[in-house]
Amino acid sequence: MLDLLISNGTVIDGTGTPGFAAAIGVKDNTLTIIRGAADPVQSRRVIDASGMVVCPGFIDVHAHSGLVILDHPQHEPKIRQGITTEVIGVDGNSYAPFRHQHDLDDFIELNSGLDGTIKNARWATVADYLRVFERKVAVNVVYVIGNSPLRINAVGWENHEATSPQIEDMKALLREGMEEGAFGMSTGLDYPPGSYATTAELIELAKVVARKGGIYHTHVRYSLGDRFLDPFREAIEIGLRSEVPVHITHFYQRLPVAGSADAMLALIEKARDDGIEISFDSYPYTLSASRLLIVVPQWAHGGGPERLKEVLQSVEARPQLRDEIKHRGPSWQDMFLTNFLRPENHRFEGRSVAEVAAMLGTTEADAVCDLLVDENLGVSYVAANGNGTTLPKFVAHPLSMVGSDGLLIGDFPSPRTYGTFPVILSEFVRMEGFLSLSEAIRKMTSFPARRLGLSDRGLVKEGMRADLVVFDPGTVAAPATRRNPKQFPLSIPFVVVNGQLAVDQGRPTGVLAGQALRL
Repeated sequence: MLDLLISNGTVIDGTGTPGFAAAIGVKDNTLTIIRGAADPVQSRRVIDASGMVVCPGFIDVHAHSGLVILDHPQHEPKIRQGITTEVIGVDGNSYAPFRHQHDLDDFIELNSGLDGTIKNARWATVADYLRVFERKVAVNVVYVIGNSPLRINAVGWENHEATSPQIEDMKALLREGMEEGAFGMSTGLDYPPGSYATTAELIELAKVVARKGGIYHTHVRYSLGDRFLDPFREAIEIGLRSEVPVHITHFYQRLPVAGSADAMLALIEKARDDGIEISFDSYPYTLSASRLLIVVPQWAHGGGPERLKEVLQSVEARPQLRDEIKHRGPSWQDMFLTNFLRPENHRFEGRSVAEVAAMLGTTEADAVCDLLVDENLGVSYVAANGNGTTLPKFVAHPLSMVGSDGLLIGDFPSPRTYGTFPVILSEFVRMEGFLSLSEAIRKMTSFPARRLGLSDRGLVKEGMRADLVVFDPGTVAAPATRRNPKQFPLSIPFVVVNGQLAVDQGRPTGVLAGQALRL
């Protein structure tokens, strides 16, 4: 007897080929495909998927869930989109390995504007960290090791070039972490202390990743060179010299400049044609989001979070900070703040930096500094920072997959936290026809699975693991907006994780079947 039978739906298997009629059976977290009449098949639960699509569970290749999901394990913003697996540890900012508890605690504080914070984070190794997810969260996690913890362990918090022994120490930590299950290394080269790494240092680390069969997942160094193509050239150079597969995250055209989207995509295509294994992800929104700390110049970060807070409130440093703190996006009016934990600061939720500065009677730079100190660095923002005209070129490109880059904190997160995958299915597929439904599903399932090395997921195929989504292609939608972002998608009634229903008739079941997947 089957555990679950999904009948009468159109199966889109994740390969990019058109859908076909079949029933899908699940037993002991294993898929079977039943062609023809499924009536004689016995099952404990039967779902009638008439008029709906049945496809593999979606894989979010850029997720900021590494801490938040531990406090909110049902993970509704993601599971209700049909996401069954997430890549965590992105942007160079991850939470293992850490040799010293105080460094882990300090790093959680430093990165709280991206990933939030939790109490009693008690782990040291990658193996320890992965165990805290096992059957305790709603989705599967794929972990990449950020280069920031590697640097903190081996070099410290200062902006020093790593010595040869320190690089060897980082390589050993990375090798051990991958042997414990990590899928590769991430960088966030706008985020200290990982941003202090040189290209040569990253090449040496990437060689370890390549030998272990992992990927290099990179938020590039946007301040480099011409600040246009040079940041991506550095990522390509790292791939070329280390022979590691390169994945460039949140790749899209930020500002409208004639021809820039075509130039960016041509650079990636040339790298592929030159033999580099390269891919990227994009999200289908023109709103970016990050920790507010990203606007603070890198020299202020040296020494860790306590030293950083001293600099932010220093009378001597403030004139230089006023001069160097710049908005991200078109203006301060286009950066909207969120994640205020102090009650007296809740009035600033969802307001622009310009509005908040006016409310406080100060400059935007001073408001940034004061609020970061007041909130222990945990403020985040959403900004208008993308060219909607060229965005479909990136989303529809054959080398592109889907990453939400969605922050799960604050009252006003980016709407992509709740809507990334259904927006592609509704607006980019059904309404505008930028890509076919089968191709969109391939980008969300088998393509990332293959890139990551998940051999038993990402396809509806005999013997694969039972991560599935059932949705109505005619009505699926994402109502989340910037002003009202916490709205769940429509018409995704069933989600299966490791053979168990995580969403049943549109409602989360509370089942925590997620696993920490290992390379």
